[in-house]
Amino acid sequence: MFTLYPCAAGCGKPCLSGAKTCAQHSANADLEAGRLIQYIQSQTSVKDLVCSGLHFSSIDFSHRRYFGCNFSGCTFTLCVFTKSFFRMNFFDFSQFYECDFSKTDIQFTSFAGCTFQDCTFEGSELVHDNFSGSHIKESTFNDSNLYNSRFINTKIQASDFIDCNVKKTFFIASKQEQVSFKSSNTAEAIFEMEP
Repeated sequence: MFTLYPCAAGCGKPCLSGAKTCAQHSANADLEAGRLIQYIQSQTSVKDLVCSGLHFSSIDFSHRRYFGCNFSGCTFTLCVFTKSFFRMNFFDFSQFYECDFSKTDIQFTSFAGCTFQDCTFEGSELVHDNFSGSHIKESTFNDSNLYNSRFINTKIQASDFIDCNVKKTFFIASKQEQVSFKSSNTAEAIFEMEP
């Protein structure tokens, strides 16, 4: 698991891997993002990396293995994560626009408070993940395994969960508009707390 070193500017946020400040207090956050992207793309397995608060656009994160990395508060636009493997990673309060997570294996990972707009997770293993408090719009999770994941207090709009395994998946207090669960085992999902 990544080690948190506080930003040298004294803001309390974690500093980026290989730097002394967080993204907000970096002299050039785009340069830092480029440096960390270059590192990621040179590896097949990425461990304990802190990239919090950076912006990534049109980056290929696919076909790699990620362990214990911190991507909290990042913005991802037109990024590709296909066929990647994630364990114990943190994307809390990040934003994803037109990103492709199809055929990924993401387990024990947190997407709490995230925004997903026009993203796809089709054909993925999304087991024991936390999407609580997120806003999911015009996105697809079709043909995915969502076993024991959390969508508590999540706003889901115009999105599809077709032919998914939602056994023990929590949708408590989620607000849904134009959401399809066609051919999914919704009887085994949890939509409200039992008295």
